[in-house]
Amino acid sequence: MTAHEIDYRIYGEEMQYVEIELDPQEGVIAEAGSFMMMDDGIKMETIFGDGSEKNKGFLGSILGAGKRILTGENLFMTAFYNTVPGKKNVSFASPYPGKIIPIDLTEFRGKFICQKDAFLCAAKGVSVGIEFSKRLGRGLFGGEGFIMQKLEGDGMAFVHAGGTTAKKELKSGEILRVDTGCIIGFTQDIDYDIEFIGGIKNTIFGGEGLFYAKLQGPGTVYIQSLPFSRLAGRVLASAPQGGGKDKGEGKDKGEGSILGGLGNILDGDNRF
Repeated sequence: MTAHEIDYRIYGEEMQYVEIELDPQEGVIAEAGSFMMMDDGIKMETIFGDGSEKNKGFLGSILGAGKRILTGENLFMTAFYNTVPGKKNVSFASPYPGKIIPIDLTEFRGKFICQKDAFLCAAKGVSVGIEFSKRLGRGLFGGEGFIMQKLEGDGMAFVHAGGTTAKKELKSGEILRVDTGCIIGFTQDIDYDIEFIGGIKNTIFGGEGLFYAKLQGPGTVYIQSLPFSRLAGRVLASAPQGGGKDKGEGKDKGEGSILGGLGNILDGDNRF
């Protein structure tokens, strides 16, 4: 698998966008709806799945699209190609306040695991697939369900996160405990599990849910300070509530837990 070699530049502080520079015939794939602007000479194409060689052929494309449905993403992705001589630029914007993180997959042995809605765009040839949790506790109470995204290949990929981001390099055996919703992603050698907070007062009155995410090295972990679900929860809590479902009453989708409303109790930060 050989991804296109792309150059990039990230602009902005709190509402960022990434500008991708494409040589002739180079391409980039992106989530539907993330497009911002492009130069004349860039051609856009809607594709099933991610269009990588791994999903080559009609059946492969259908399977690739099916994987995206499992992660809750759009059935289609968009690809942008430079079809003229000379360098051309195409830009993609972060969907909410936060940071865009460049991920060079060659630095992580060709694989990076991230939360389901973190992927923004990547060089053509990068495969966007699914990563199943092999642990029941992580799937039930981890806030991200049984399924996360995995980015595979040898090119550049870009993920977005809310608020300020932190990059932690964990040594072998070193443990980091994190709110389940604050994980952006991690490298393939990280051991990811769920740990019960413990203590009656902590459980009932702590306001941080019942479980931590337990990340054990060696590897690299990316953390976000403001998950979108937390931001949305604050907005919903402050929004005027009408007299019923037909008068502006909102619905909180939580942080991806497969337990729905119960997942909101189990996941962290439920003070509102």
